[in-house]
Amino acid sequence: MDDSSIGVRIRMFRGKTLTQRQLADQAGVSVDLVRKLEQGGRQTASIASLQKLARALDVDIADLVGKRAGVPSTDPDSGIVAIRRALTPVDDLLGETNEDAAVTLDDGRRAVDYAWGAYWVGRYELLTSILPLGITQLRATVHAARNGSVAPANELLARMYWVTGCTLVHLGQTDPAFLAIRQALAAAQAGNDPLLLGTIRGSVAWQLLVQGRYEESRGVALRAAADLEPAGEVSQAQLSAYGSLVLQGATAAGRAQRVPDALALVDAASEVALRIGIDRRDYETYFGPSQVVMQTVDVNVSSERYPEALAAAKDMPANSGLPQSSRARHLTDTAVALTRTGQHQRALDTLLTAERVGGPDWLKYQSLPRHIVSELLDHDRRVPLRAFARRLGVNT
Repeated sequence: MDDSSIGVRIRMFRGKTLTQRQLADQAGVSVDLVRKLEQGGRQTASIASLQKLARALDVDIADLVGKRAGVPSTDPDSGIVAIRRALTPVDDLLGETNEDAAVTLDDGRRAVDYAWGAYWVGRYELLTSILPLGITQLRATVHAARNGSVAPANELLARMYWVTGCTLVHLGQTDPAFLAIRQALAAAQAGNDPLLLGTIRGSVAWQLLVQGRYEESRGVALRAAADLEPAGEVSQAQLSAYGSLVLQGATAAGRAQRVPDALALVDAASEVALRIGIDRRDYETYFGPSQVVMQTVDVNVSSERYPEALAAAKDMPANSGLPQSSRARHLTDTAVALTRTGQHQRALDTLLTAERVGGPDWLKYQSLPRHIVSELLDHDRRVPLRAFARRLGVNT
């Protein structure tokens, strides 16, 4: 068995402290699942089950699935360590403001837009080289801001912290990611844009979801949604922000195995999407019919309702407005459902499409495709699958 598999890591973390049955009992999963994972009979499990196992083993899920990684660089001002340094400044303790690093609001806006553009096409390594300087410059811009420029400067800083937090999640760095999103929230509170503030609260909910804190994630998302609930005629942007928050609550409910609640929230979000009629991108967040289908599939996959997931996937609009990384993630979820329903060739074809859509930078930092391919190798060892496995770094 591949020494980087989930099963090997479960056995390593379990050590001699817990038997397989004791781990299963503490996690609230079947001992058969633990046994099959450790023996290589299964290469992955539902996200909810993996979160339960990680919690019982007292490890971060990124450590369990092997997602945590550094981004080696010859540039000392780039990489994860440089981002951590930018997120934890001590200039106030040194009596420094570093206002010489301030940029104009227009330049700051261009930098933020560039960072988000890189994020949505999965250019995580590029982001580790531009985020440290971007944070430093916009913090200095906030320090230098006066009068009418204070709120917009803080809003730009909030968006830069926000994209930093999102990037760090994909690199498996959950602790600094949460620090970044809380700093984004604080900066947004110093701004003057309630839709930006509400959407960043939704990103806090997403990060809680990543940490396995499902009930808190659901509560944060739905409370933020309540503050933006449309009454009468409102802007399309507000509808989009509200619908996205409701959908975030649905995803959290699904991960918590509250399937009826999750599906009811999906239906509520779907009504908002129908009211909008198209896929929109507002405040770096996508919402519309395509996003509803994507999250419906996610809810069903996370609760191991694979036929229902495949039925929902058929409703994806032909001209989907999802960004590259989201389309690739949706295809990966669909491949999970195909694998678990025995449709192995279709699962491989779907993963190969996800590879083309997401690109090599996106794929490099995704653990789920590797686990699906490992599972497929148990049924098919033909050349195309083995070649794909090698590209993913999966032992064949």
